[in-house]
Amino acid sequence: MVSRELGQSGISVSAIGLGCMGLSEFYGAPTPASEAIKLLHRAVDLGITHFDTAEIYGQGRNEQLLGRAFAGRWLEIVLATKFGPQRDPVTGDFVGLDGSPANVRASCEKSLQRLGAERIDLYYLHRVDPAIPIEDTVGEMAALVQEGKIGAIGLSEASAKTIARANAVHPIAALQTEYSIFSRDIEQEILPTCVDLGIGLVAYSPLGRGMLTGRFAAISDRPTSETDFRAQMQPRFQPGNIEANLQLVAAIKAIADQKGCVAAQLALAWVLGQGNHIVAIPGTTKVVNLEINLGALDCQLTEEDQATLDELADQVRGERYPPEGMSTVNR
Repeated sequence: MVSRELGQSGISVSAIGLGCMGLSEFYGAPTPASEAIKLLHRAVDLGITHFDTAEIYGQGRNEQLLGRAFAGRWLEIVLATKFGPQRDPVTGDFVGLDGSPANVRASCEKSLQRLGAERIDLYYLHRVDPAIPIEDTVGEMAALVQEGKIGAIGLSEASAKTIARANAVHPIAALQTEYSIFSRDIEQEILPTCVDLGIGLVAYSPLGRGMLTGRFAAISDRPTSETDFRAQMQPRFQPGNIEANLQLVAAIKAIADQKGCVAAQLALAWVLGQGNHIVAIPGTTKVVNLEINLGALDCQLTEEDQATLDELADQVRGERYPPEGMSTVNR
């Protein structure tokens, strides 16, 4: 397994990790715990060391799941979790953000309890709270580092200015943001800032929430479940956008066919090829997909491939979130 450093934190992780959100929520019914644990154990067996969760995933159930899976095995992995967004405990609706120092500490303690762990390797502010100065939030996170409760500090979906302000308070190990062939808005300011400050980039949804795997060949294949947020609100999966986007995916599949790989491997190879400071955390609920994804490490792109993919990226239809979601990113 190829490993890469998370910024200047001294933390090394597998270049391809595992985003665990979909095991508990947002992509259909939760995966049965026994199957999910088997997948997590298989990931470790395959050399994956980087596992990502958050307190809001399944309203704590995802952290509890990982706690069960990795009990007694914490030294084998790097565990990342996140805090900030608030949900109604009954309805699950998102009701706001809380980046206050008090919530930094309270959320960390709750995550440690759910995980059954003594330390969180990488702790992220999941979304920037505009009501709280980033210096106050990161200052309290820095106190948790000093106390040994977390190993390193991360931000998720923060702007270049916010990243710089945060890093002035305490070194930021990683920025987690959506980054894929289809989602490249960070390349103008955010990615260069991370490079300049020595901050690692953790790319979530590197497979375009499944679209870049090529599993959706026609609009009739799009997700339809009421528990799958792609069907309900993800703009790129909606009629009027998905037809055009699937034509782009067909072109990506054609390139993959020429290289003797599959679309998912090509898409992950593209992300990892953008710099050694970048790692990816694709999510899956199936072992076979886990194994396929790791094949990306053997996929090499040429300059011609890169140029073709650059042209496709400019033609994507739809934002990556609906308006309310877009209002919380890159700020």
